[in-house]
Amino acid sequence: MANGKLLRQLIKSGTQGDTAGFRSASEAVIKEEREKNHHLLANDLERLLYGDQATVGHGTRKLHAITNLPANKDNGLALLEERAVVREGKDIILSDITQSALDEILMEHHRADVLRSYGMQPAQKLLFCGPPGCGKTLAAEVIAHSLALPLILVRLDSVISSFLGETAANLRKVFDYVASQPVVALFDEFDALTKDRGDSADHGELKRSVNAVLQMMDGYRGESILIATTNYETLLDKAVWRRFDEAVCFEAPNLEQIKRLLALKLSGIRRNFEPDDGHVASQFKGMSHADIERVLRRAIKEMILSGREFLEKNHIDTALSREYRHKN
Repeated sequence: MANGKLLRQLIKSGTQGDTAGFRSASEAVIKEEREKNHHLLANDLERLLYGDQATVGHGTRKLHAITNLPANKDNGLALLEERAVVREGKDIILSDITQSALDEILMEHHRADVLRSYGMQPAQKLLFCGPPGCGKTLAAEVIAHSLALPLILVRLDSVISSFLGETAANLRKVFDYVASQPVVALFDEFDALTKDRGDSADHGELKRSVNAVLQMMDGYRGESILIATTNYETLLDKAVWRRFDEAVCFEAPNLEQIKRLLALKLSGIRRNFEPDDGHVASQFKGMSHADIERVLRRAIKEMILSGREFLEKNHIDTALSREYRHKN
């Protein structure tokens, strides 16, 4: 709950008709509640204060202002990049086990005050592993959306440097920034930073980066959620695993999940078949979520450009044939 000073300021400005003072006090209350990780309450207060301005575009939430992103001092390239947060929980299809793990993480953060009252913290350092295109990055966006936090991508192409000690210096800037304000920080392709130090093929700077990451993760005390993703978990240095609060495994969708994904992606498309058609769904077996979405986009484009009113099975067949040709 907001402190007494803020509440007195809020009521005083409201009764005196001081619009600027009321808005300033309200924003301070919202900021205080968000710092306590009371994100649902903070979201509701923002909607009451800002009205329709509390949301932007296609359901994208109004988030904290992201400013002064750190940069690589040698080439000026940004070390972090803000990503739009649009997709939410209904936009992701996962196995029951993976979905349950994601739900538990979100529950911990929605009820962080309860955990802290018992001397415990919600999971903040997460490792998402599994094959490409199976929802790891999307899950990070879903977490950011659910907690109304900005999603920040750590640009490893800027972080990693061939200059002695520069990678560690860049990492320090990244960790200092995400510790300064609550965000969801996504370290995509984390194995590029934390390969096994026993790999003789890597040069010394990358080995030093592993030590730097380990030290910074150990010393991290901010409120941001750090999410590392990897398609090659076997490449990670063994010491890295112990630094994460939770590791969540993602996998290619099974037949039932494929049917649900087809129903989700084709919900607004007129078609002459049902998404739960076993024959149609089975054609996507073994594909990742990203592969399936790409095939569906191709099929829908063909329907539109050919002047057809309904999506047909043959549009799917043609798009699948093209997909297989590209992969072979």
